[in-house]
Amino acid sequence: MPQRGQTALVLAFATTLFLSSLLMFIVEPMVAKSVLPILGGTPMVWNTCVLFFQIMLLGGYAYAHGVTKWLGSRRSSVVYIGVLLLPALTLPFAIRPDATPPVEGNPIGWLLLLLARSIGLPFFALSATASVLQRWFAETDHPSAKDPYFLYAASNLGSLLALLMYPIAIEPALPLRMQSRVWSIGYAAFVLLACVSVAAGWRRAARPVPASASDGGRDETIARAPLDWKRRFTWIALSFIPSSLMLAVTTYFSTDIAPVPLFWIAPLSLYLLTFVVAFSSRSTAARAIADRFMPLLILPLVVLMIANAGIPLWLAVPLHLVAFTMAALVCHGRLADDRPEPAHLTEFYFWIAFGGMLGGVFNTLAAPVLFNHVVEYPLVLVLACAARRGRERSPAPDGRPARSLNDWVVPIGVGALTAGFFAWLQPGPERAQVFVAGLGLPAFVAFTQSRAPVRFAASVATMLVAATLATSAQGPAVYVSRTFFGVYRVTGDAHARFHTLYHGTTLHGMQTVDPALQREPLTYFHREGPIGQALAELPDVPARREIAVVGLGVGTLASYHAPGQRWTFYEIDPEVERIARTPAYFTYLQACGDACRVVLGDARLSLARAADGQYGLIVLDAFSSDAIPMHLLTREALELYLRRLAPGGAMAFHITNRHLTLAPVLARLAASHGLIARVQRQAVNQAITPERFTSEWMVMARDANDLGRLAGDSRWSAPSIPPSTPLWTDDFSNIVSVLSLNLR
Repeated sequence: MPQRGQTALVLAFATTLFLSSLLMFIVEPMVAKSVLPILGGTPMVWNTCVLFFQIMLLGGYAYAHGVTKWLGSRRSSVVYIGVLLLPALTLPFAIRPDATPPVEGNPIGWLLLLLARSIGLPFFALSATASVLQRWFAETDHPSAKDPYFLYAASNLGSLLALLMYPIAIEPALPLRMQSRVWSIGYAAFVLLACVSVAAGWRRAARPVPASASDGGRDETIARAPLDWKRRFTWIALSFIPSSLMLAVTTYFSTDIAPVPLFWIAPLSLYLLTFVVAFSSRSTAARAIADRFMPLLILPLVVLMIANAGIPLWLAVPLHLVAFTMAALVCHGRLADDRPEPAHLTEFYFWIAFGGMLGGVFNTLAAPVLFNHVVEYPLVLVLACAARRGRERSPAPDGRPARSLNDWVVPIGVGALTAGFFAWLQPGPERAQVFVAGLGLPAFVAFTQSRAPVRFAASVATMLVAATLATSAQGPAVYVSRTFFGVYRVTGDAHARFHTLYHGTTLHGMQTVDPALQREPLTYFHREGPIGQALAELPDVPARREIAVVGLGVGTLASYHAPGQRWTFYEIDPEVERIARTPAYFTYLQACGDACRVVLGDARLSLARAADGQYGLIVLDAFSSDAIPMHLLTREALELYLRRLAPGGAMAFHITNRHLTLAPVLARLAASHGLIARVQRQAVNQAITPERFTSEWMVMARDANDLGRLAGDSRWSAPSIPPSTPLWTDDFSNIVSVLSLNLR
């Protein structure tokens, strides 16, 4: 083949693969962002979307394997072109913002069907492209056809570029509707390129791939090893681990910071980057570094998990991401080393996709049912440790791995050291630093075993198991449950004085068990705090008879109910209402009686069904762990609140947050609607006690008179609006502009 023809053939296939991956990974955050508001901004939306895309990817790889095996290259290419044309029936795709999920039960099935109807066909067509084109390229007369896996790296580079482009260039510049139209144009261009690649493959007609084909350096014994089930199971396991870890890390960021594309894309980008590195021709050094340094990253992560120690965001984010990257590179590197000869390429990709899908199924479907706590992250970290190559001992004469007594003694000893330390010093936030230092001893012993991966993994596992036997830093659990929206824990304190509800790491309310004091609001809602001041000093106008609260928690705000008032709480998760209405845990709603009602469903969808001017006061106190769902802080959301707000009414926003500075965003929204706003961040003083927290609130109204005495109260100030503060809309929100890295 002339050199120019060789270059053109590679360029056609590589460009088509690049564009197919680019489109696949641009549409993932685009679609997830479209459905996020419908389900209340919960982090599980992204995990469910990823599971859908993994299922479709598996379907595409299964199709590619079957069609090339049964029809051959020429006939299968005709069928493939037909598959590419089918999505014309559904493009441009759109997800209606008024789509209504089920109020009761898990919405995962509903969301998967919604995604299938909207983006299923085009994503299936794109997902089949990688393995189909690589298989056809392997049957050309190009010199590189004997090892076409280099095209896999080109495909993943397209995916990586898409994920980098979306938050930087696409999301800020284009509304979601325009994104869909532009994506459809890109899909049409991809179909044309795919046809060119098919034609190029036909011209360079297939010839049998020599059985002795070499990949230019890797072990041919491995490449030509039989495809037994042990080898397939290894591929599945090595694909499962990084897929599950990627979702676990994403959930960690989305839960504790905000469920937005920026925090979805970082782990997924690194996941794809490890594929690119692992399947490149010069990856040996990078994989060796990952294998050697992974224990140095995993152990600090495990110690911090066990100690429940909060660390600054600027340190936590890189630690989780780098540890995940090393683990993914180890697993993907072993997959690259064990890749089969081109005749089995489509099956190889099928099992990789199958393992990746199992990771999604485990994190999204199985873990919430099997575990009351987020166990999947540390569990898969242990599996990643076991997947390392390390420097294991030579096998025994019978070929089996050599074993020694240390394989049992060392892990048991590490677990015993950890358990002994917990018994000696009970954990607690005030002792987090002491715990981190004290756990250094079992962690060091575990590290000494890092050359033996299975023994090292077992040592890490015993540390984690020993920690679970200790009392949680949040207090002994009275009740634990897990739903699509997260993990809920009702805890008691050491002196049996209070019950507290946690959602993930965020406190959602506290109540004393003393019957004489149970009407007293605590935590962020106490009477001396900003919301207590607001409810006491806002003008007592007739419109104030109807009050709406977005977010229920334990129902603390119901303690402010006055005779003649009707309070409506909007809550997305039925489990929260069940907890708040259980008298053994909390009694705020019970004491309020029929004057307090709960409306289940996403607040924006539910408020849209309320009457105009119905509420004299609207309180926004909705959290997805530590972050207010972004779709409740947009221009369109504020317009909805104003339509439901009666003349003379006011709004109060709870914006206490560890990671986000939300006051400028709200102030910008208020200014865009000509509203009067006042903000108060309560300073720490002598009135603050362990059950009364500092908090930050903002109040808004159409006129200063509607705020009454608050408008001139020295404790409440006019919020500042930095010139760079963007106006958040349903189509655009810039999380970076409000991210706070200097955490207390």
